[in-house]
This record gives sequence, C-alpha cells and structure tokens, in this order.
Amino acid sequence: MKTTWYCPLDLSTVVEEEDEGVIYTVVVKQQHASPNSPASTVSRSQCVKAGTEEKLVLHLLHSFSLGDSSFISIFLSTYRSFTSTERVLDILTDRLENPPGDSERSQTRQSFNKAVCTVFSTWLSEYPEDFRNLGDPSRLLRLAPLLPQDSSSAVDLRARLLRTAEELSERALLPDKHRDQSSSSSSPPDPSKFEPTSVLGFPAAVIAEQLTKIETELFVRLVPYHCLGSLWSQRDKKGREGVCWSVRATIRQFNKLANAVLASCLWPTKLRSQQRARLLEKWISVAEECRARKNFSSLYAVVSALQSNPIHRLRRTWQETDREALRRYEELAEIFSDKDNYSQSRELLKEEGTSKFANLDNRINNRHHSRSNAQGTVPYLGIFLTDLTMLDTAVKDRLDNGYINFDKRRREFEVLAQIRLLQSSCKNCVFDSDEAFSQWYHSVPTLTEEQSYRLSNEIEAPTEPSPRSLMPTVIITQCSDLSSSRTSLAGDGESLFDFHSPVNNFLSKLTKHMRSPSVSCLDVDTSPPTNESTPVALTPTTPTKTHRRSASCGNNLPSNVPGSGPDMRIIRIRMDLQDGNLYRSILVTSNDKTPSVISSALEKHNQDPTQASRYELIQLLPEGKELVIPATGNVFYAMTSSSVDFLLRRKGGNTPVGSPITTETSATFPRIKAKGRRLVRTLF
Repeated sequence: MKTTWYCPLDLSTVVEEEDEGVIYTVVVKQQHASPNSPASTVSRSQCVKAGTEEKLVLHLLHSFSLGDSSFISIFLSTYRSFTSTERVLDILTDRLENPPGDSERSQTRQSFNKAVCTVFSTWLSEYPEDFRNLGDPSRLLRLAPLLPQDSSSAVDLRARLLRTAEELSERALLPDKHRDQSSSSSSPPDPSKFEPTSVLGFPAAVIAEQLTKIETELFVRLVPYHCLGSLWSQRDKKGREGVCWSVRATIRQFNKLANAVLASCLWPTKLRSQQRARLLEKWISVAEECRARKNFSSLYAVVSALQSNPIHRLRRTWQETDREALRRYEELAEIFSDKDNYSQSRELLKEEGTSKFANLDNRINNRHHSRSNAQGTVPYLGIFLTDLTMLDTAVKDRLDNGYINFDKRRREFEVLAQIRLLQSSCKNCVFDSDEAFSQWYHSVPTLTEEQSYRLSNEIEAPTEPSPRSLMPTVIITQCSDLSSSRTSLAGDGESLFDFHSPVNNFLSKLTKHMRSPSVSCLDVDTSPPTNESTPVALTPTTPTKTHRRSASCGNNLPSNVPGSGPDMRIIRIRMDLQDGNLYRSILVTSNDKTPSVISSALEKHNQDPTQASRYELIQLLPEGKELVIPATGNVFYAMTSSSVDFLLRRKGGNTPVGSPITTETSATFPRIKAKGRRLVRTLF
C-alpha cells in the first residue's frame, strides 16, 4: 500500500509504504541542478511510522542501512510504553539464532553483525538497569554465545553481558531489595531539637548552594523514561510501587524543601511579626540565589511554600516584609505562571538550558561568576511531566489496524531528549558540602496540613478580615473560551533547546486552544481539608493586585491539531478510592458516548473497564452542584463549559463519608497535606 503527498515548494515527495507489518514514511527530495553540478540529484530517506511489536524490535537491526539513524535511540528510550525488556530480548535472540542471508535487505553478514553490536552496546551503556532488573540471568546466558566474535568490540560486549548475568545470579541468592527506597530506615527528626530560626544564621548563598547540590545529584540520577506518561500514570497501581523511583525521589526532595520553608516560618509561633518577616525575607533571598544557580526545582519549591495558605494568610507578617524583597518575590513567582503552558519557564530553559550562567543583572552575575564554576540547569520536572502526560492522553498508542504508533514515541523522545540535554549540563558540577546546614535541614520535622493551619491560626487568628494589601495572593480565575483564539505562542514551532521538532509545534498548538492541564490538574488529591484547615478568612472577597495564577481548564482543541479530527476536550475524572481521590485525564471527543468515557476512566484508574455499566458519570459544577450525564448520552455535548471536573460514582451508592463533592476552585494554591502527599499530587 502506498500513499503519496507532493510538496512543490521544496520539490519533496512524502510517501507512506507498508511492508510486512511495518509502515514507513519515505521522503524523496529532488535538488535542482547547479552550475557546478548540471545534473539534478535525488535523495531518499525513510523512517518507521508504525508497526507490529516484532517488526519494530527487528527494525533495530536494519535501521542504519535504511537511513533511519535515530530509531535505536528513540526505541530504547520509549519501548517500555508498549513492550518489555524480556520480550525485546526474546525477539532479538530468536533472530540471532536464525540470522538472515547475505542478501536480505541488502545487508551482508558483516553489516548485520555490526548492527547487532551497535544495538546491544548502546543498550548496555545507556540503560544498564534494564539488564540488572531482569531477575533471571537465563536470557543473557542464552544471548551471549550468539553474539558476533569478529572484532574486539564484539568480544568486549559478550564479556559485559556475561558479567551482568553473573551479577544477576549472585543477586538471586540475596534477599530482595525494593528499588524505590521511599521508606527511609533513619528515624524521624526529633521536634524538640528543631531550631527554626537557626536558618537565619546561614547565608542565603550557602543554603542555595547546598540545595542545588542535592537537586543536581538527584537530577543526574533521574531516569528520563520514568517521566513517560504511560509509566508515570501507573505509579499508584497495586504492585507498581517501585516504578518511576527516580521521579519519586525528586518529588520527595521538592516536598522536603517546601516543608522546611513552612516549618521554619510557622513553628516559632511566639515571634513578633517583624521577626517572622525576616524569615520570609531569608527564603526570598534563598529563592533568588537558586535562580542565579539555575536551580528551578528548589526555586519553585520555595515559592510554592510561600504561596501556600498557612503562610500567605499571615497579613501582619507580609506587611512587615521589606518592599524590595516583595518585588523580587513577585518576579520570581511569575517565572512559574502557568500562562500559556508555563511559557516563561520554557523560555528561560531555552535561553539558559546549556549556558554557563543565568541571565541575570550584572550585579548578581558578577557576584556569582567571581566565586563559582559554571552551573548546570536543574529544571522544574513538572513541566516535562505535563508535556509527556498531554502527549500520552492526546495521541493514540495504536493505529486503527492495531499497529503500534511509533510516531507517538518520536514525539515523546523529543521531550526526553531535552531532559537528557539538561542532565549533561549538570554532570560535571562540583559543590562543597556544608555539614552545619545539612544537619539543620535534616532536623526539620514534617508538618501535616492540619498542623500547618493550626500553627498559622495561632500566629494570626482566622477571624481577622481578609488581607487586602501586601499579601502575595494566589487567585484562581476562570478560563475564557479560547476556541476562537488565533494568536500563537512566541516561538511557536521551536523546541526548548533549538530542536526543530514536531512535538514542540504540536504542544504549542494544543495549548493555544486549551489552558494546559498542568500536572496538578491531571493527578490531584481532592480530599477536602478539615474545618480547622479552611478558615473563612482564607477566601478573599476582593482580589488584590499582587501575584496571580490561573487555574488550568480544558477547552476545545482545534481540528488542525495532529490526531484531533472531531472537536475534543481533556476532562478530569476522579474516583473515590481507598488511597485518596485522584483525578485522571481523559480525552473526550464529540463522538464519545457515556459508556466509552466511563470505561476509559476506569482503565485510567486501574479498575475493570467491563464494569462501566455499574457507574454513572457526574460533572462537578461550581458551588457544589452536580450534573448527571445521561447513561447513553454524548458526553461532549451534555457537559457544560463551567467545569472540567467529573466524578465516577457507583449507581445507587454514595460518596464515602468525609469525601464531599467539591471542585478545585479555591482562593489559594497549592495546599499541603500530611507528609507532603498532597503537594506531590498538586505539583506533580
């Protein structure tokens, strides 16, 4: 089967060709004759668009000879979304046991052997954990004797595989150790020994340097494919507690820092407002120093903690805070505005991602250049999680004929490549350790959300009027209908690091017409706080002219977005589960009926989709109102535009006690729950 498109502007022809379980996109370019070359030339390149599992795996061995040079990197970065390490090894091993003839696909035995060595050398070097996590060495012991022996590199490859198999055999004799070390063996900090105001004794530059050291070490160890939407969305599934451990580690550090800011500002309840204001100024200075070091992860953690309800409601404290510090704080907070899908954060990453220093004013730059080596860039990981979750939601995994959609993996790879580029900028960073700050940082006790509000209310009673002056208000506003918007983002079509890739163009178009469902919208714990946690004073009746953020909400996607076709919206559906109330994103088109949407939602929540008939779909409206979607209705047309939040409820059942139906509309964001759990789901 052949489908052809002609591109007259550059004399290119794009052809789709299907051959034995795989679809290729072929580009034929014809160049005009030049004075030096009177004859015109024709070039041909092709890449895989889609295919069966077996054909995609086998294409690893033929990609170079067919001009698809990026296939190996893309496949090894993303294959876990549609198959397993064991399955890939089995297919390749079967192929090596039955190698091709010299004429197959115009490959000689020598070039075939070279391809085999290239694939396994790249795999072992870049993803050694795939082999270490096999558990059973039998596959490697079967594979090793089949590898080529015609070069020193081939001999070295076989030796590496055998060593890995030997390590697996030795590990099988030891007790199992969970990959995700989320439960630390160290005892929790003793609250009686915590000295919150001691943080004032550390220079802001020292604090920022130590935080950057921690974040950089975590970011370098981050496994990029752990951020894939298809993997990250499965993290709460039973038996999958250890998946995406490197992302979980980053989140734990984010919440640990946010908790340290909260505890240091709230724990000493007897301080005067002027004294507490010095703590706010200290953390604002720390945030500024993190910005200078291009440590956006710690910067956002500090800003988020200062924006949280328990701190931002302290009217008297903010009134005593230095005006210049407040101005700097507003500028830093604006970096993470979710306007246009975090466009300002993305622009900074594009400008400074691989530069030696941050793009700051001369005074700050001179101070840092004179005493520091060049810094790497530690991004706020939530931006990449957002992009990958959007891609996973909006683009189909398989074509209508059942072939795996490898074009989707190419788009995901573009995002993963940006992460890896930033990681490369951090690998040679060197930091000095400060034991005194480390001891203080690890002595900070964990505050629950209820404890944070109790301490905040002890500092300033909840019956006071809503602050109207210098408090850094975070206002949730409604999105207007953007479906008619024709304005484009700055740099539309450009990638973050000068990658001229289709994925950034796709994401830009997607978010122009839909306020991006940030990660906070895609996976949020919506268990309501206690009455003590939500004092009436936290809901201002008059907005103030200070820092603003907009709540994300869905809107219709344009028909020219790749893979869209009919009108569609991304909505958020929650279920009342034992492990908290989680929102999952669902792509709803104008063709989707209620049963199919419920089935998709159940599958997203790791429930049995065949039980869809036992549930009803309810749209959660403002002011606690509900709209029951008809059992056989068209969800796209039945829903209202006032909310993108939905609930799956068992027919004839009630929402569990303690989980009243609420919307995400609130006067503040984010809210922090016990052990940072809500902050994990709010920000990631």
